[in-house]
Amino acid sequence: MNIITPKKYILNGLWFGSGQPQKLFIFVHGLTANAFSNHDLVVPLAGKGAAAMTFSNRGHDIIATIYPVDKKSEAPPPHGRGVLGYVSKKGCKSIIAGMAHEVFTDCVDDIQGAVHFARSRGVKNIYLVGHSTGCQKIIYYLARAKPISAIKGAVLLCPLSDYSSAKKFTNPRVLGRATKIARELVKQKRPHELLPGNAWPDIIDAQRFLSLYTPDSKEEMFTYARPNVIPKTLHQIKVPILTVLAEKDEYGDIQPSAMLDWFKGHIMAADASFAVVKDALHDFDGLGYKVVKIISNWAKKR
Repeated sequence: MNIITPKKYILNGLWFGSGQPQKLFIFVHGLTANAFSNHDLVVPLAGKGAAAMTFSNRGHDIIATIYPVDKKSEAPPPHGRGVLGYVSKKGCKSIIAGMAHEVFTDCVDDIQGAVHFARSRGVKNIYLVGHSTGCQKIIYYLARAKPISAIKGAVLLCPLSDYSSAKKFTNPRVLGRATKIARELVKQKRPHELLPGNAWPDIIDAQRFLSLYTPDSKEEMFTYARPNVIPKTLHQIKVPILTVLAEKDEYGDIQPSAMLDWFKGHIMAADASFAVVKDALHDFDGLGYKVVKIISNWAKKR
């Protein structure tokens, strides 16, 4: 299925379960994943009276091209015109995205497109489920988008600070040099230029690097690496929130108990729930059924 965002870009998605469900779980994937990732967490959420939807948001895979609709037909560009720089009837231009080039704040447009699609199907009860960096996206969306009564809650699966992880697992000199290069490229108005391979091992452009790995970015909203910093964006969210951590998260840089305490202290929603999945890694490999059970039982009460 094609999801059309408010800014008229096309995102590909998959729908599982009833076409007219009482409740819908919208899954927002993390870095480099796509609509075909994490199906052990997505598909089982579709059951009696419930459906699940996943889609490739603008950060899917490493490098991707996001196409606009043809303004006249509200359809994707015809075969043969799907090339970089395709311009629709009214000037909406294709963009390069993927993990390497994504602009984090565009997640509002992406998620709004998914929510609008669900609402067009008549869904009245929507739960946003973010995994990894998808957690930052749904929190940012909820803080920036106009309130939508159909959104009944948010689920954070393995929420982590990429900045904190980079700070813990990267040589300070390497991180400092890469940050300096990225800032200089942005200053020179070259935000989408890739960092040189001898500066950073991953394929990533300057603005995306700064968004993920510096403490002053909008994406750095889980601020447990800086205990004195108030996570203002997270504090804004009032819908019910379920936070699920993996006990053996390989990307986690602090103990699960400490992370759990941090989230308990900074989620301001009156209805907040927490769980830790024993022996689980970041993707809950082989233990997805436990996560699905936690989410399903939580949603039944809301």
